[in-house]
Amino acid sequence: MTHFGILCPSSPGHLNPMTALGKELVRRKHRVTLIQVPELESQALAAGLEFQAIGEKEFPPGVLAQKFAQLGQLSGLKAIAFTLDLIKQGGTIILRDAPEIVASSGIEALLVDQVSPESATVAKYLNIPFITICNALILNQEPGIPPFVTPWQRNTAWWALLRNGITYAVLERVARPVREVLDEYHRTWNLPLYKKVADSLSNLAQISQQPAEFEFPRMQLPECFHFTGPFVDSAGRKPIPFPYEKLTGQPLIYASMGTLQNQQQKIFQAIAAACEDLDVQLVISLGGGSTPETLPELPGKPLVVQYAPQLELLQKATLTITHAGLNTALESLSHCVPMVAIPITNDQPGVAARIAWTKTGEFVPLSRLSVSKLKAAIQQVLTEASYKQNALKLQQAIQQAGGVRRAADIIEQAIATRKPVLRHSSF
Repeated sequence: MTHFGILCPSSPGHLNPMTALGKELVRRKHRVTLIQVPELESQALAAGLEFQAIGEKEFPPGVLAQKFAQLGQLSGLKAIAFTLDLIKQGGTIILRDAPEIVASSGIEALLVDQVSPESATVAKYLNIPFITICNALILNQEPGIPPFVTPWQRNTAWWALLRNGITYAVLERVARPVREVLDEYHRTWNLPLYKKVADSLSNLAQISQQPAEFEFPRMQLPECFHFTGPFVDSAGRKPIPFPYEKLTGQPLIYASMGTLQNQQQKIFQAIAAACEDLDVQLVISLGGGSTPETLPELPGKPLVVQYAPQLELLQKATLTITHAGLNTALESLSHCVPMVAIPITNDQPGVAARIAWTKTGEFVPLSRLSVSKLKAAIQQVLTEASYKQNALKLQQAIQQAGGVRRAADIIEQAIATRKPVLRHSSF
């Protein structure tokens, strides 16, 4: 039995898959402790995980929700800048608080989110093994792979490689304040500085919840990199009431802008207007960002709820309209539901690019969003059978990838042997 610690961002897109992974390890008789801000203790305990609080001064109950509400009103570069500020604050808290907690709790190995290099630093400082978990779009850089914040397709032409390189350099510059905090701790702890993203990744195992088929062709991933498909624990989700009696039997379009970027009413207005004249029933989930009563009356009178039981509705859906969050995209594909994406910020443009590349849907950039363009995309995906067929291929790929159980197998072998788990090996 191993005592694992989990370090990841506080947002649902990172926390939910990590919790599902932790729960699977608990099922296998391991101990798992979530190290997070106090507000998330109840979620950890409900999943059967242990909990240790960090950042109690900076994040008393209510502050996290307030931060997420602010983020929900932003898009594009402003949202990225706000996210980077959160990452810097969270990283500083982890570097300050986590080492003592990990050591005093007897944690023997860490599961660290790929977007949290400071968590890898904690493991290196304490000289304990760690596994890199990619809950968001994978960040491993290659010249031919566009940066995750862009909606560009993979292209190996010289100009595309140059464009990618320049954009990676800009991102590195933007993230410099975060890097400076890391560098300070590395010097204090006599650790080598991170020169590139790969320096902060595990050499035992790196695990992505994407299936390989939902990623651009990769040439430079390490042999210890594994695509396992999504980490989903449907039984662990809280039951969400929903007025199923109001479903009409028409083709169902499920629209959600996720749990963070969900407070831009103009997007919901455009979605409703685009579906108004179609023979469909539109269900809009506000993701907790607001309540149906606070919205003005929407065209076509869609069924609007504050929260929706997403997995249950995807079983009935014909199409998902999404912000291109990775979890919603993978859950849609797991249910063979094609998508129309409206990416807003962070890695969502990159997810939208992969939706287009796999031909499991189309996307409309937020900067070009109009009712006519959105309606055209919706009609195209609804009427062309190829999108559904391609979604079926991805559904099958996800089913064969192994999911949370395969991820747990890899983790167990890596920690038991302290040797890299190679993706072409059997375990």
